[in-house]
Amino acid sequence: MKMSFGQYQQQKQVQTLAPRMIQSMEILQLPLAALEERIEQEVSENPVLELRADDPDKPSDDAETNAATDVEQKELVVDETNNADDFERLLNLDRELPDHFDERPRTSANRVQEFSDRQHDMIQNIVDRSETLQDHLLTQVGELDLEPEMLKMCERIISALNAEDGGYLKASLIDLLPPGAGENEIQMAEAALSIIQRLDPLGVGARDLRECLLIQVTDKMPMVDEVKTLINDHLEDLRDNRIPQIQKATGYTVEQIQEAWEQLRTLDPRPASRFVERFVPTVTPDLWIEIDDNGKYVVKMDEGPTRSLFISNYYRQRIASGQATDEEKEYIKRKINAAQWLIESIEQRRSTLTRVAQAIIEHQEAFLKEGPHAIVPLKMQEIADVVKVHVTTVSRAVDDKWIDTPRGIFALRKFFVGGTQTDDGEDVAWDRVRIKLQELVDNENKAKPLSDDELVKRLKAMGFNVARRTVNKYRQKLGIPSSRQRRDWSKKK
Repeated sequence: MKMSFGQYQQQKQVQTLAPRMIQSMEILQLPLAALEERIEQEVSENPVLELRADDPDKPSDDAETNAATDVEQKELVVDETNNADDFERLLNLDRELPDHFDERPRTSANRVQEFSDRQHDMIQNIVDRSETLQDHLLTQVGELDLEPEMLKMCERIISALNAEDGGYLKASLIDLLPPGAGENEIQMAEAALSIIQRLDPLGVGARDLRECLLIQVTDKMPMVDEVKTLINDHLEDLRDNRIPQIQKATGYTVEQIQEAWEQLRTLDPRPASRFVERFVPTVTPDLWIEIDDNGKYVVKMDEGPTRSLFISNYYRQRIASGQATDEEKEYIKRKINAAQWLIESIEQRRSTLTRVAQAIIEHQEAFLKEGPHAIVPLKMQEIADVVKVHVTTVSRAVDDKWIDTPRGIFALRKFFVGGTQTDDGEDVAWDRVRIKLQELVDNENKAKPLSDDELVKRLKAMGFNVARRTVNKYRQKLGIPSSRQRRDWSKKK
């Protein structure tokens, strides 16, 4: 089947412009920190791109000149017109969008100083490496008077321990020995493990929970025999609160079991957990909310260096002066096109993200005014209909994006919640149901906690039609124990 010239041209345009669509979607999905890294990478790889460092004491008129583009009103769409003269349009772009061009040389003094300051800040903010589990154990082993072979075996076992696993020895001792190791080597490995298990933190190097807890039991502990019995034979019974079974099997009184259990609770089931490095990522909000003179919530965007991205005028002038060779002209043409694609993709991101966030905030205005209990059900399709974009565009726009509100910093995805209806037909978000469930448990009679069936009835009385399985699921998500466990805990207090 032959293809007409028009069909060929259309197919060619789609193939040519597809990378623009892909880049636009990628840029839209990036959070601010990742976008800044992407820009730094593009600037380092594309010589026609510049990141201009504006004078902080000099007011910038970039906002007015950047308003010359109409990308703010467009979704991420492909321009299907013939782009044969794109390069000539870009060469004259300084007349249409002068702020996209930078007259200064690439290696300006400001840029060198900016790079130097960034490097200095990075060095200043390097956090000293905290002591690892291996460091801690090796220091203690080094202080012992061990034979070289025993020391080497201890070091081998220590290298197999992982703080994130609680310090347990997951590998078999046989696996840590050379192939063909004999009985003497196995006995040495057992002795080395015994040495490690006596180090601080006590219990490290255990092969299972029972061994970990038994290592920590000392003769000075009250009710040491009862504690060992519970550890050896009744951990599962304790977990499920089967006190009568323990009483029948051991002959201990309930008071003895409870006292031994309290002693057992002082032991650490994950002795190496303090050596786990916990990194709390810093959230950089992409947007924030201001209240205008009319009391309306208005979304603003923190764009960082994205508004200081320009196409260097040096390369346009080099081509216009006729100094560039054909090969150089083709190279610059590709780089200018790539630079313009990036700038337009960033503009699209700014426009789409701002409009999506504004629509979300307007829908969840009650949440901002009254608090979490006032959040209402919201689907992405509703926002897509308001902004007039595809629902996948909304999904990409809110992915890993954060907004600074009067009530704190929230992920944009938090505002999309499912819900149910009250008896009056009012839409209610599931978050509101969870808040009510927590309130019921907090205010219950601790001696007679509410069962899941009773919680369903109480919520029903409030107008919330919630199934028992839903109550059970939300109770577990909130970390609320069962009514029986809550009752038993109240007795211990």
